[in-house]
Amino acid sequence: MNVNGTDIHVEEHGQGRPLLMLHGLSANIESMRPEIERLSTLRRVIAVDSRGHGRSARPPAYTLADHVSDVLGVLDALGLDTADLMGTSMGSYIAQGVATRAPQRILKLVLVVPKASGTTSSVARLIGQHAAELEGKSNDEVLAFIGDRMFAPTTPPDIRALREQGAQRDLALGLTLTPEQFQAANRALEGFDFRPALPNVTADTLVISGRHDPLNAPEEGDVIARLVPHARMVVLERSGHLPGLEEPERLFEVIRDFLQQEPAPTA
Repeated sequence: MNVNGTDIHVEEHGQGRPLLMLHGLSANIESMRPEIERLSTLRRVIAVDSRGHGRSARPPAYTLADHVSDVLGVLDALGLDTADLMGTSMGSYIAQGVATRAPQRILKLVLVVPKASGTTSSVARLIGQHAAELEGKSNDEVLAFIGDRMFAPTTPPDIRALREQGAQRDLALGLTLTPEQFQAANRALEGFDFRPALPNVTADTLVISGRHDPLNAPEEGDVIARLVPHARMVVLERSGHLPGLEEPERLFEVIRDFLQQEPAPTA
């Protein structure tokens, strides 16, 4: 669909109360496929390729505010006054933007491996910390370096290999970002801070962090859980930044149980 002058790729699966799902930086709907398949047994899942990603248009420059406007535009285009919203990593930043800009439209909010503020994307920050090691490396080599550090130390090799399989899938489907597109995606996440507005969120909120996450540590999730009035936090003890790969069963159970609870009454 065309949203805010940009072609946005949207998929719908299942029936019931709508749940919008938002992916992480440089990812796409395909990276959420296992969660989509499972959650669509409970809800009408609406999965979105954020602008600059996946099968959506890839403008040379855009902002986090554009991402937020796109989600609200998708809700409008589908005629949805309210919905539940789930975002992972970058998707959690977008989700916070939606829930603070239009709190009355989000009933339940699920934030997976989130943070509430940042001067840069977490990936850009980690790259900066290892600048000397990465000097002269190709874009693919940099992404492989970062990818290997997204896992918990105890995550076995066969689970780590799933990330590379995902990268090869994206390459085969033409979904891989060019270096320029990757930089544009990173620049969109520079200098955001939702902390002052988080107390205005009215949605029941679930914050999920990975104990060993090198990008968005549990302390980042705790900031959100303390600021949002109707929030609770779960830490996945065997996960880094990719709980969908590292603890998929536990992740699904936590989200399922939360979604099936009735929303808390708002003041």
